[in-house]
Amino acid sequence: MGSLLALLSSALWGAADFFGGKLSKKYAPIVVLGMTQAIGLLFGITLVLLSGELFGSNPPNAFGDGGYFFAGAIAGLMGYIGLICLYAGLSTGRMGVVSPISALSAVIPLTVALVSGEVLTRNQGIGVVIALAGAFCASGPELSQGLSPKPILLALGAAAGFGTALTFMSIGSESSALMTMVMMRATTFIFTIALVIKFRNVGKFEKSEIPVLVFIGVSDFLANLLLGAATNFGLVSLVMVLGSLYPVVTALMAFKFLNERLHRVQYVGIALAVTGVALISAS
Repeated sequence: MGSLLALLSSALWGAADFFGGKLSKKYAPIVVLGMTQAIGLLFGITLVLLSGELFGSNPPNAFGDGGYFFAGAIAGLMGYIGLICLYAGLSTGRMGVVSPISALSAVIPLTVALVSGEVLTRNQGIGVVIALAGAFCASGPELSQGLSPKPILLALGAAAGFGTALTFMSIGSESSALMTMVMMRATTFIFTIALVIKFRNVGKFEKSEIPVLVFIGVSDFLANLLLGAATNFGLVSLVMVLGSLYPVVTALMAFKFLNERLHRVQYVGIALAVTGVALISAS
């Protein structure tokens, strides 16, 4: 169950990144990000009201061990920092350097889970290494032009931000995956309001683009929610690795809908990711 939820999370994340990337070619990425994060918050609040989770007879624990409040806030803050680093890194034009490194964010929650006592079988360990290599390669690493410090540091910052966010997502989800995600979006919404006030820009999106924005915001929220829920059904280490395979989905969608040519290394990455998932699932 946990593996299935994590893989579905990857699919939603990959689709959201694909459409978000398309819109970011027309509008400032930070504007697209802010709008979709706000939509995600509205969707999360709607789910809370419909589910009655917060107002039931046994509401989830907000504070203390496994509480969602601070864990969700930290996850939201670190995820936002990761996105800022990612966009800044991509703006350097070195996508083939920034994207693959940032895709390795799952290494952080994986390490935390193993240090905390989770134990993998030999096949699971091999599957994890192969799957992470697949995510790296599917992002299209391009090192032929050499390496420069700025995009590497920004990529490492993105990986650290995303990885830390994933770690605190799993902590908050011990109490409530839904409320953890709502706290994440509430935190990022505060940053969004600050950016709108500073730049006085809300994007001026066309009406035909509103459904795409809604899809991105809802998909991103659901991806987080499903991954958080998945941590309650399986080993956190494995769930986080399976949830980090979204570059495979993004690459395949670009190939299918934009006719973008996949590089040989990306074909290798997709094959490695599938092999890694098969090994993990078989165990």
